[in-house]
Amino acid sequence: MATEETLNQIFQMVFDDDCIQIYPATTANDVDGWDSLSHVNLITTIEAKFSIRFTQKELLKQKNVGDLIADIDRKLAGN
Repeated sequence: MATEETLNQIFQMVFDDDCIQIYPATTANDVDGWDSLSHVNLITTIEAKFSIRFTQKELLKQKNVGDLIADIDRKLAGN
């Protein structure tokens, strides 16, 4: 399964909304309920699902879902 598909399922689970459809340009402003607390839950769920860890620097640089996907793919590739 592609990273974006898996990530979309995680978004649907974390935000309890099966209608969520994410795109690379999606930001927190585009998802109802995406606040600082849900962001922590989202990141920890992503880290657990993909067996990765983000640094604080990486998290601060992520401006949209596309940045998040790029970081996940880079970590999965071992870079």
